[in-house]
Amino acid sequence: MDEFQQKVVVVTGASEGIGRALCQQLAALGARLVLVARHRQRLLDLAATLPGEHLVLAADLCDEDQCLQVIIDTLAHYHHLDILINNAGITMWSRFDELEDLAVLERLMAVNYLAPARLTHAALPALKAASGQIVVVSSLAGITGVPTRSGYCASKHAVMGLFDSLRIELMDQGVAVTLLCPDFVVSEIHKRAIGCDGQALGVTPMQEAKIMTSDECAAMMLPAIAGRHRQLIMSRRGRLGRWLKLIKPLWIDKLAKKAIESGH
Repeated sequence: MDEFQQKVVVVTGASEGIGRALCQQLAALGARLVLVARHRQRLLDLAATLPGEHLVLAADLCDEDQCLQVIIDTLAHYHHLDILINNAGITMWSRFDELEDLAVLERLMAVNYLAPARLTHAALPALKAASGQIVVVSSLAGITGVPTRSGYCASKHAVMGLFDSLRIELMDQGVAVTLLCPDFVVSEIHKRAIGCDGQALGVTPMQEAKIMTSDECAAMMLPAIAGRHRQLIMSRRGRLGRWLKLIKPLWIDKLAKKAIESGH
């Protein structure tokens, strides 16, 4: 995919999971990367394994000033920006009625919704100048409800609404908006899922042998990004569910319940 050759690409949540896999595959395709996450050493370790030279920026994207600084530092280093990939995220694993502290909901919205909103707002002048692209790693949970993920679903529905609206606003300005909606993916995000007590689970509740790997997920995403597609729903049940929800919504509720209970 020559579309990524020499393109400047910011990837958030770059230190692990889908973000790490995207960085590895984009670097192999000749992209010039900005690796963004909270843990600088993990980013440095990743950068050392990638072909080419890439910019490492440790940042807490819940801080609006740090979002702005990521873009300032990117432009100071590369002088332009082609693609912003909003990938960083957190999740939860608890029934809503079992939550002991509703601050969990604020934390989910801060990371999954407000952070990409702030980072994108800061990046828009550069993206407009480059006729660039905004990519958002959302989720099937951004399309339908999922039990034990209520706060996560709310944040992903919010981010889908924001960027669907932004796509229309940018329609005549040359900036593409691509929404990516994976199904379950093997990632550290599940081990750090917030439980009912507000603490990380520490172990994944997923049957990882039965779900997509981060490398497989990233490989599916790249053609959609390269083609500046509107949206990619990344599983058969997700694509089917999108239409069944219109005519048999109870079936989708049952399907979501079964997926959580089975862990895949």
